[in-house]
Amino acid sequence: MDDTSRLNATFLALADPTRRAILTRLASGEAAVNELAAPFEMSQPAISKHLKVLERAGLISRGRDAQRRPCRLETAPLHDITAWVTRFQEQWEARYQALDAVLEDLKKKKKRKERP
Repeated sequence: MDDTSRLNATFLALADPTRRAILTRLASGEAAVNELAAPFEMSQPAISKHLKVLERAGLISRGRDAQRRPCRLETAPLHDITAWVTRFQEQWEARYQALDAVLEDLKKKKKRKERP
């Protein structure tokens, strides 16, 4: 999967509030599917579909622990999103700084004109 596809998959996975809630739960530690399903009023197969979307996006992984298949949070895709957003943030901050400089220059010019 290329970078763009991976980023698209991550945003798609994060678009759903149930999947975001699952990730929030997994941020405190691994959990079995039935533990993840408990707070939701949906079937086990519906939760499993959400988990598959999260897994395809690389946001979770599933292990094996005897009969249990614990899910755990994988943070690499979240770091990719942070890097993507940071590029835009840096561009806008530079634009705001340039605007601040223009506004400050206009204020100085106005003060000079107002002096007798």
